[in-house]
Amino acid sequence: MAKKATAATAEVEASARGPFDLAHLERATFGDSALTREVLGLFDRQAERLLDKIAAASDPRARGEAAHALKGAARGVGALALARAAEEIEAVADDPVALIAALACLSARVTEARLALAPLIARS
Repeated sequence: MAKKATAATAEVEASARGPFDLAHLERATFGDSALTREVLGLFDRQAERLLDKIAAASDPRARGEAAHALKGAARGVGALALARAAEEIEAVADDPVALIAALACLSARVTEARLALAPLIARS
């Protein structure tokens, strides 16, 4: 139980710093600013594409697979709130009522992350 509390605390602290855990991102890109820009640029395009795919999917399995891919990509760049929102889509992919709220949350998280990318890419 303590491990869950620690993970939850870390997520809250990361959310307070913005949509990206910059320390995680720096570790993942070995502090290489060109690599950081490249990874964030790829993530930006992938997040937009996967959100569109999730929203347009009529098949719960396809929706869940796209959400799973987005969750992994988000975790890879330290976008933990976005990853949690994608995970929620996976959990409710076949529940049309719950999906409405989960999709709104995911869309907001993707927008928040994409808006935060421009200064991160320019600063790197």
